[in-house]
Amino acid sequence: MPDQLIFAMEVFLNGLMAGVLYALVALGFVLIYKASGIFNYAQGVMALFAAMTLVGIMNGQVPFAHLINATFGTHVYTFGWTVPAFLAIILTMGVMVLLAWAVQRFVMRHLVGQEPIILFMATIGLAYFLEGVADLMWGSEIKTLDVGLPQGINTWLDEVTFEIFGYGFFIDNLDIFASIIAALLVAALVAFSQYTKQGRAMRAVADDHQAALSVGISLNFIWIMVWSVAGFVALVAGIVWGTKSGVQFSLSLIALKALPVLMLGGFTSIPGAIVGGLIIGVGEKLFEFAVGPLVGGATENWFAYVLALIFLVFRPQGLFGEKIIERV
Repeated sequence: MPDQLIFAMEVFLNGLMAGVLYALVALGFVLIYKASGIFNYAQGVMALFAAMTLVGIMNGQVPFAHLINATFGTHVYTFGWTVPAFLAIILTMGVMVLLAWAVQRFVMRHLVGQEPIILFMATIGLAYFLEGVADLMWGSEIKTLDVGLPQGINTWLDEVTFEIFGYGFFIDNLDIFASIIAALLVAALVAFSQYTKQGRAMRAVADDHQAALSVGISLNFIWIMVWSVAGFVALVAGIVWGTKSGVQFSLSLIALKALPVLMLGGFTSIPGAIVGGLIIGVGEKLFEFAVGPLVGGATENWFAYVLALIFLVFRPQGLFGEKIIERV
């Protein structure tokens, strides 16, 4: 088998793994959009906030330590203990549920029935607010996150591919683990959305806030529930991305990579987020492999957005999105 074809197969597999990571972030966007018709600009910052909170709890860090020390002249930074990863994840999820309640209580409750652009602007404000709070709570330095996820090359795949092709494929264990987690999340979210009473109520709220209220659906409960689930998805994405590249403020920019994923898959489709992520992941890796050397490289920075632009021209609702039909 030609060497170039073997290399392309390795690039294809790594593209699938990268696509799953993009899809994890996109899932949070889809959930909130399905429940409220809001494009949640703050989803990437939620992943950052969750990852920083998890690291802070695991390390026993005192929240707002820098602010407290500057105000009172103290020098207290940690409680002097560490928290096991599993317990820290549970506590962080509790923080994300509390955040969901606060978002509903102080922001969303006052915007029922408002135009989508107003709701979108509210999430922009929320993103900058959360980023500032995360900085004050945990500091701005780069943090290492280790919750016990396997990392490094998968030796089994390396040995198997070497025996078959005479060349071992480099596939990261973390990417494989993320793929499994994403598959389980998608299955659970699809089942929840389609087959539960709360899932049907979520879709009703997305269609019309006032109509949902008129049939006895509690907007307060639905929005708290959806933002909590989106917070859990953000936590999972934050764990995976934080483990992979460190917990730093650039982590919030992963939301930008989720935009082409949503445009391809559709803003209202949970499976579409996964399919869109896989297309983007594989497409940008193969394009860089095949065309990158001819144009000077760095095509991964713009390929996804060009592909999304093409989709917007010919199929604006995405592959799995619901086609909008307006009758006059």
